[in-house]
Amino acid sequence: MTQRDTPMSALSAADAASMDAPSMTVAAPSSPSSPTQPAPKRWARLGWVLRVAVPVVMLLLFWYFLDGPGVVARLARANPYWLLAAAVATNVQIVLLAKRWQLTAAQLGQSLTTGAAIAEYYLAQLLNQVLPGGMIGDAGRAIRARHSADLLRASQAVVAERMAGQAALFTVMFSAFGIAFVLPGGVAWPWVIEKSALLLAGGLILMAGIWIWCRAMIRTRLPWLSNFAEAIRLGLLSPRVWPRQVVLGVVIVACNLASFAFCALATGTDLSLEAILTLGPLIMTAMILPLSIGGWGVREGAAALVFPLVGALPEAGVAASVAFGVVLLVSSLPGVLWLTKSAHPAA
Repeated sequence: MTQRDTPMSALSAADAASMDAPSMTVAAPSSPSSPTQPAPKRWARLGWVLRVAVPVVMLLLFWYFLDGPGVVARLARANPYWLLAAAVATNVQIVLLAKRWQLTAAQLGQSLTTGAAIAEYYLAQLLNQVLPGGMIGDAGRAIRARHSADLLRASQAVVAERMAGQAALFTVMFSAFGIAFVLPGGVAWPWVIEKSALLLAGGLILMAGIWIWCRAMIRTRLPWLSNFAEAIRLGLLSPRVWPRQVVLGVVIVACNLASFAFCALATGTDLSLEAILTLGPLIMTAMILPLSIGGWGVREGAAALVFPLVGALPEAGVAASVAFGVVLLVSSLPGVLWLTKSAHPAA
């Protein structure tokens, strides 16, 4: 009682009168909460607006600073047979992606039928193409498949499968870079790209070394990370599954790069094998940056920057990238059919 009464007794009469004023008693509790409550929603809306604005602004900049009519002319003259070949390669890639997800999920105790996995992957690809962030479709995969396992396992299967894809893409890119550095040929690599590739490869090796060195401490201090690492080991690295993961990874990357190369051919650029294996992964990696919708704008910017390295015009890179984006979007349209079905992905 004494500790609670002492501060009140120290108040002056003016302070007490001000506290008794009805306007102060009403405003005090509401003032701190009202400006902070809508802040997360404002930031979320701002993020969505930026992801919509970035591709529009970047494409307008390309039109202004590059030869916009030239890009349109390349697209208008695009060879439909090469575009069809790109669409075939993309659809084969989606089916194999679904098979890799099914294989990874099975190792984690999650049962998915082949048909349901393929349908879910088409839907995820469609959502990733038309919604900001590029990951909403994958999150939906995990949520819709959670009844065949718990949500944690379903999420781990999706994340592990996506990580396997990025690992395969980076492996192909670093291998191609290594060969290109040892046997220099048609691509005039600037020193910035050479050093960046070496630093990135060294950073990945360093991270792997840190994990091996500190894994005992990680198991104790960060059990969630240790749990995810165990899911990676089971789903991707166990002796019975890693050979199939390697084969799937190589074929999926080949389909992805072939689709882009076919789009380049369709718009008038014949890329060498070295260019496909090095420039292609750089452009694909730019697409995963959460700055736009479906990689639009960012992908075209990356293509415009790297195409001159092989003696092609930036406009050629933009045209090939736009054609590739259209092929990706059209190839994911079968996902619309899955929206009308109520079937579950579990076996």
